[in-house]
Amino acid sequence: MAIEQFIDNEVKGNDVVLFMKGTPQFPQCGFSAQVVQILDYLGAPYKGLNVLDSDDLRNGIKTYSNWPTIPQLYVKGEFVGGCDIIREMFQAGELQSLMKEKGLPVKETA
Repeated sequence: MAIEQFIDNEVKGNDVVLFMKGTPQFPQCGFSAQVVQILDYLGAPYKGLNVLDSDDLRNGIKTYSNWPTIPQLYVKGEFVGGCDIIREMFQAGELQSLMKEKGLPVKETA
């Protein structure tokens, strides 16, 4: 399967997908760790994909999104952004609203 097809399947087959360096249990860069912290705080179920496992995946996701950096967050098939955007959206309450609008469970305290 071509990497583009794999990425497309993951993005469309999971409600929330985080392309990151490392895993949700063991992020391997500060930016990925920040996004994991935010998602864990919200309590939203998500799938983390480690781009360090594959050069094809690391380069393929940048081409797929036309976005040069990792991490990258997708919600219901839609590219939301990288670390700075996710952090700003979270602080403004926009990420929580987006998740709720898309029918995803988030903690009420969030």
